[in-house]
Amino acid sequence: MAAISCSASDLQPLLGAAANATAAAQYICGRFDAVSNKFVDTAYAVDNTYLLFSAYLVFAMQLGFAMLCAGSVRAKNTMNIMLTNVLDAATGGLFYYLFGFALAFGTPSNGFIGQHFFGLNKFPSQSFDYGYFLYQWAFAIAAAGITSGSIAERTQFVAYLIYSSFLTGFVYPIVSHWFWSADGWASPARADNLLFGSGVIDFAGSGVVHLVGGIAGLWGALIEGPRIGRFDHEGRSVSLRGHSGTLVVLGTFLLWFGWYGFNAGSFLNILKAYGESGSYYGQWSAIGRTAVTTTMAGCSAALTTLFGKRLLSGHWNLTDVCNGLLGGFAAITSGCSVVDPWAAIICGFVAAWVLMGCNKLAEKLKYDDPLEAAQLHGGCGSWGIIFTALFAKKAYVDEVYSGQPNRPYGLLMGGGGKLLAAHLVQIVVIVGFVSLTMGTLFFLLHKLKLLRISSEEEMAGMDVTSHGGLAYVYNEECNDPAMLKPGFVVSRTAPPSSAV
Repeated sequence: MAAISCSASDLQPLLGAAANATAAAQYICGRFDAVSNKFVDTAYAVDNTYLLFSAYLVFAMQLGFAMLCAGSVRAKNTMNIMLTNVLDAATGGLFYYLFGFALAFGTPSNGFIGQHFFGLNKFPSQSFDYGYFLYQWAFAIAAAGITSGSIAERTQFVAYLIYSSFLTGFVYPIVSHWFWSADGWASPARADNLLFGSGVIDFAGSGVVHLVGGIAGLWGALIEGPRIGRFDHEGRSVSLRGHSGTLVVLGTFLLWFGWYGFNAGSFLNILKAYGESGSYYGQWSAIGRTAVTTTMAGCSAALTTLFGKRLLSGHWNLTDVCNGLLGGFAAITSGCSVVDPWAAIICGFVAAWVLMGCNKLAEKLKYDDPLEAAQLHGGCGSWGIIFTALFAKKAYVDEVYSGQPNRPYGLLMGGGGKLLAAHLVQIVVIVGFVSLTMGTLFFLLHKLKLLRISSEEEMAGMDVTSHGGLAYVYNEECNDPAMLKPGFVVSRTAPPSSAV
């Protein structure tokens, strides 16, 4: 918000020819300037408070990821998967602070990589305050959390630390620079030379966050191979069900709650009028609409999955519905700010079928992803990128991206195919770059025998072999130090094998 100025020389003639007119004009302008500055300070405070609150919501999604992951794996690996989620946040925090934020938003820079603010040097600035760093860090660790679900129950702990550091400190920041930094080669915020005259409208990260995390997880799971017992000797799929539907639902609702910060918070500020001041309609209205489109996409996807799985398998499946809901959220994340609620319902409907189709394909290819993370975030994220290029509304695009008039908008809304072309480029470059970087990293870890645990450890469970004991104490035997040794076999007094 710009300060409103007051000039004593302009005000003095209006006060007449009194002897104290000059002093009165100076006094009035001084008081006026002080009040104006207070309004400017208040605007900064409101916008930064909004951004910080959104950052807290996105960070709360880590708890959602942890609960969802814990419920989706077998009980014998519960502590392992929850610890990886804790360390995604902790490791990601340090590496994003040292390198990630600078590579992503270190302006001025070139179109491919940021060059300033390493270790938050010369921070804050006119462009960024600390709340912005916190918000972007929460996004970075979300991408790492997605990947951890794909390689759950069979990955060495050191591999988690290595890939999480590399993803949050290097891979994710470079991708986010391309599409979100004002200097990025495909950013819609560029001052000129926009990709296809538009740039990529990936508002909250169907591509930058979800597709990046999904493709990274895809390569990790492909290189590791499926879990022991996931497919029988004839290649038929065997369900290795997670141990707690309760934790799955808890994690799903926490992620739903946090997604409002993820999508609506991506406006970064709230005190912005569209058109003349004094209207009921402004950025606050667009934020509300974004929350509604997010909700509609998730609800549509959940119900589509519910009835779709009922038709396909004959069951009302809790876990599938929760994953379908999250698939709808992952898809709408790209276009949440520039589409109408009715379009978001279409987005969620298609996302549910995309997820079910990806799961069928994964089963046929004998690909094992305990949380369906690559299918959900990669598949539904890709659909969300395409959906935005089809349904982005001109009026909303002009409001949210007001710096460049007459931008291309959704193909099905009459905006031509330029936005779709830009979005197809986004999918290709993200898949290519993440495959090159994360695929190479996972391959090197595999060759160095740092990626997958031994078959004995996998059968016993990583809680016992790596973390000092089980997450749940069922009986006194669980306190026996002997069970902490690799190769320990759970006795018949422990829970049935389907639970562990």
